[in-house]
Amino acid sequence: MTSPTVLVVDDDRANLDSVARIFQREGFATLSAAQGTEALEMLRRPEVSVMVTDLMMPGMDGQELLKASRAIRPDVEVVLMTAYGTVETAVAAMKDGAYDFITKPLKRHALVKAVQKALEKQALVQENTSLKAKLAEINPSGGRAMVGQSPAFRAMLDTIRQAAPSTATVLLLGESGTGKELAARALHEHSARAKQAFIAVNCGAIPESILEAELFGVERGAYTGAVTRREGRFERAHGGTLFLDEVGEMPLSAQVKLLRVLQEGELERLGGTQTVKVDVRLVAATNKDLQKEVAEGRFREDLYYRLHVVEIRVPALASRREDIPLLAEAFLRRFSAKNGKVLRGFSPDALNVLENYAWPGNVRELEHAVERAVVLARTDVLEATDLPESVRKGPLGSAGQLVIPIGTPMEEIERRVIHETLRHTRGDKTLAARLLGIAARTIYRKLEREQGGPDAAPVSPAAPPS
Repeated sequence: MTSPTVLVVDDDRANLDSVARIFQREGFATLSAAQGTEALEMLRRPEVSVMVTDLMMPGMDGQELLKASRAIRPDVEVVLMTAYGTVETAVAAMKDGAYDFITKPLKRHALVKAVQKALEKQALVQENTSLKAKLAEINPSGGRAMVGQSPAFRAMLDTIRQAAPSTATVLLLGESGTGKELAARALHEHSARAKQAFIAVNCGAIPESILEAELFGVERGAYTGAVTRREGRFERAHGGTLFLDEVGEMPLSAQVKLLRVLQEGELERLGGTQTVKVDVRLVAATNKDLQKEVAEGRFREDLYYRLHVVEIRVPALASRREDIPLLAEAFLRRFSAKNGKVLRGFSPDALNVLENYAWPGNVRELEHAVERAVVLARTDVLEATDLPESVRKGPLGSAGQLVIPIGTPMEEIERRVIHETLRHTRGDKTLAARLLGIAARTIYRKLEREQGGPDAAPVSPAAPPS
């Protein structure tokens, strides 16, 4: 069996050699890099399992290298070394995805133990994702499962499993249709509250005039028609989890009361004066940019920070295209059973259509497309013609790789590569420049030229490349 490979990164050559020898004596294979850009190239090697990097380095420092590693090799665990072991630095590093944080002067035992624990975690993740069907059954009681094996999906799942046992408020971010409610249920199922209630509220679907009553409850006589006292969703979720979907749609008046519940753990029903204590783990979700909503006065800044304790991004289907066949097969089985049909699977043409469509509606759109195909199927194999016309003739997506026809001008090739890299780095131009091996000013200059000058509106990096 091949020994795990540890990539050691440090601009101090003596420390670099010393740390590498420590791991070699423990039986690990090692790679060494004296700077972040050099380490970035080595990270692309499939044998690298763990990266141990210094935090304070000239050029690309350890924090930047950590962020870059999460973009190109999210499966590689990262341990940071630093002489500046402040709590703030540690928290920032862990938030960015570091597995552990070791302070200098280094202790051999602590260093080796951190890497061994990182490898154990990695092995568990790989074991969980190596099942034949590649299904992550993390919501069995809800009757539906989150399905996937892509790096983006595994990274999200890993964060869910880490955050679930805590009591911290979680903010789920992602486009519509990505499965944020399933992620919220997974957080509940993996927590100590799993045997208690999971209550979901769509803040955008409930009229503003009754949202507060739904959340916080109503006392008899609070308004015309309130003939009895009624508990709100917070009280119903006592001891369990409350999921607030589309929290960005919540009116400011309700935001004030929500903030109090989060701060004090208590509420007052509408029309009442009695304080009611509640013990609720809150998970919120939105497809809006809440920081922008705060800046424009539509969302309270203090509430944003209360919600934004742990952030989990639910990836768009376009960034986890490897999961499309798995998801499609799972939906096929579900809807075949529901409709009393026996179907063997998809034809190659149908799979080709599914894998190449852009899926702007994400997993929800894929689910509906497969359900339609199952209902209309004439044979025991789903054909491309069974799929909706909007999918068969709709916009094409990208599978994380660019296919560029021979003869495409270099300027167009550069434009496509820059836009696709920006999409994967969520618009971080500095990180995109690091990954592409060019200066950040080059990206700014090319985008500026594309927009027709410095005063033009910026390109949205999240938009799919044309």
